[in-house]
Amino acid sequence: MEKLPVIKVGGSVEEAVKGEYSLDVVAILKEAWQLTLKSRMSINLGLLTCLVIGMLVSIIVSSQLGGIEVAIQDQQSATLLNIIVTLVVYPFIVGVEMMGVFHSVGLKTKPKLIFGFFKRGSWVAVSALLTSTLVTMGLALFYIPGIFLAVALSLVLPLVVEKQMSPLKAITVSIQATRFQWFKIFSIYLILALAVMVAALPVAAAGASELGFVAIAFFLFCLAYLAPLFYNVKGILYREIFGLQMQAEAQKNNNTNDTFSA
Repeated sequence: MEKLPVIKVGGSVEEAVKGEYSLDVVAILKEAWQLTLKSRMSINLGLLTCLVIGMLVSIIVSSQLGGIEVAIQDQQSATLLNIIVTLVVYPFIVGVEMMGVFHSVGLKTKPKLIFGFFKRGSWVAVSALLTSTLVTMGLALFYIPGIFLAVALSLVLPLVVEKQMSPLKAITVSIQATRFQWFKIFSIYLILALAVMVAALPVAAAGASELGFVAIAFFLFCLAYLAPLFYNVKGILYREIFGLQMQAEAQKNNNTNDTFSA
């Protein structure tokens, strides 16, 4: 059987760690918005499923710790609950992250993609736990190190899945690559964070008044666009910084199961 040709899209790891890539903040946000208008449903349904899974895990684990209120009030119990939820949920969350990556190269996705990366689930869980721990430690050191790491490590999970890196390798590569354009990446995330804050202002203003329900509905409506926008932005950043390799026929047929080379 003839081997399908491989097409390189975007950057590469070798170029990224040398800083040989460029980012256009405005162009990335515009492209991500256009992708969001066409693909928000799959990401929203994927996130909703992840939320339900996280809630179920929280309820089950907290019941073994004396109830949710006890688990939250006790620092050790809260830490244990957070670790368990992270380990269980992130193998599903990485599917949402990969939706953004797939969208960035013109592929369609379905919500069931969150179940598509269990083969790398253990590495994803460890990576999520390590990055979360590093960011938390950084935030404890006058916030600035934590903010730096939150941005620098934001593309670790796709590296573990798409490039099949180990957690430590993905963390190292992500920091090495993103440091060259850190302020541009930070500015993109900051714009998205400010958009969420603006959308939440009516909720804070309405409080417990009769307009509270309307404000909450408005916020959820905005979130239904902003959440997919965030993951599509990350997908474009991953494409531009680290790139992907695609088989030509798989790209043509929009087959997300066979598109990316191992």
